Amino acid sequence: MIGDNDASATIAVKDIQAARKFYTDVMGLKPLPVAEAEVLSYKSGKTSVLVYKSEYAGTNKATAATWQVDDVEKVVGELKSKGVAFEHYDFPGLTRNGDIHIAKKFKTAWFKDPDGNILAIVGS
Repeated sequence: MIGDNDASATIAVKDIQAARKFYTDVMGLKPLPVAEAEVLSYKSGKTSVLVYKSEYAGTNKATAATWQVDDVEKVVGELKSKGVAFEHYDFPGLTRNGDIHIAKKFKTAWFKDPDGNILAIVGS
């Protein structure tokens, strides 16, 4: 069944070059070879992230991709050092400590790519 297979995020962008810089240099994803000029593919853990050019980039009002990390504070610090600004949301049951939203042992932080796609990191 499909549930036995890895899933990958697919993220629409308007500017492939800006996306390449962000996902490679800022996020630290490892580029994979692709045959299309308007498509980028990255290895991320055991899965992949596909980034493609689309006129609809950045129109999603919800989280487009989430990364599970061991240390949310560390990753937030690393991304902030590369110029990433974090989003702050008011959700029931979540409190905020700086840029990190907390619910019991769950921690998350949201940020956007250059096209406004909402991305997240989660962990404990």
